[in-house]
Amino acid sequence: MKFYIVDAFTEQPFGGNTAGVVILPSREFPADDWMQQVAAELRYSETAFVRQDGPAAFTVRYFTPNGEVDLCGHATIATFGTLFQEGLVPAGVPCINHTKAGDLEVIPGEKVMMQMAAPQRVSVIDDSEKLSALLHAMGGLHPGDLAPFPVEIISTGLPDIILPVCDDITLHRLQPRMDDLAHLSKRLNVVGVHAFAADFAPEEPIHVRNFAPRYAIPEESATGTANGALTGYLYLQGQLVPGDSCTFLQGEAMGRPSRIYTQIELREGQPDIRVGGPSVIVARGEI
Repeated sequence: MKFYIVDAFTEQPFGGNTAGVVILPSREFPADDWMQQVAAELRYSETAFVRQDGPAAFTVRYFTPNGEVDLCGHATIATFGTLFQEGLVPAGVPCINHTKAGDLEVIPGEKVMMQMAAPQRVSVIDDSEKLSALLHAMGGLHPGDLAPFPVEIISTGLPDIILPVCDDITLHRLQPRMDDLAHLSKRLNVVGVHAFAADFAPEEPIHVRNFAPRYAIPEESATGTANGALTGYLYLQGQLVPGDSCTFLQGEAMGRPSRIYTQIELREGQPDIRVGGPSVIVARGEI
C-alpha cells in the first residue's frame, strides 16, 4: 500500500503541519495494532488511513503515536489534498468523509475545505480550582494574563480548552508544564489547549498556539479541529457573524508557520464551520 508524507496548511515544503497518509488498496482496514505501529514508526502527530467507499465517499481513521483519535484537521487536509494531487478525486466536487466524529463534507482542490461538526460548548472553566490548575499547567500564568473572555471547552469534533490570552507577547512566551497539562487534559477529557491572542483586529490574522501533550504532541504547528473550535467559540462570543471568515497563524514559535482558513455560515439555523488550506506532498513510498 502507498504512504505519503504531507505538509498541510502550507504551500511550501517543510512548513505547516506534517501528517502521514496511507491509502488502503482494499475495502478492509488493517488491524488496529498494525495501524498504531505504522503511526508510531512514522512519528508524526497524526497518520491518516483512508479507504475509498465510492467515487466520492471515504472512510478515514486517524492515529497518533499514542492512540487513535476521532478526527484530525490537518491530516484530513493532507489526505484530501493527496487524493486530489494523485488524481483520485476532482477539484471542487464534494466528498463525504466518514469519521468517528461523524460524516463530514470535504471539498478537495488546491485548497481543501472541510466541514466541521456544529460547535458545542462543552463547559466553561470558571471553577477556581480548575482554572488555577490550568494556569499552573500553562507555565504559571496569572489571571491578568488572560483576556476578558471566558475560558471554555469547545468542540467541533474534538474538545479543546480555548484559552484567550491578552496579547501576542503573552502568547509567545507560553511554556506549559507538559506533564501537568497532560494530566489536566485527561482529567477534563480534552485533547489539549488552544491559546489565542485576543488583541486581534478585524480582518487581521489571529495568532494561535496549540498544546496536546496528552497525545504526545507538546506543540502542534497547525490544528484544523482546534481552529474550527476557536471559530465556533468566537461565534458564540458574538465576535463573528455568519458570512465571516478568519485566518489563523500557527506554528510560528516552532519555525513552521502555517495559515489555517475558516468560514462560518448558517445552514438550517445551525452554524456551519469550514476549515481549510493547501498541502504539499514531500515524500511517497510503499509499505
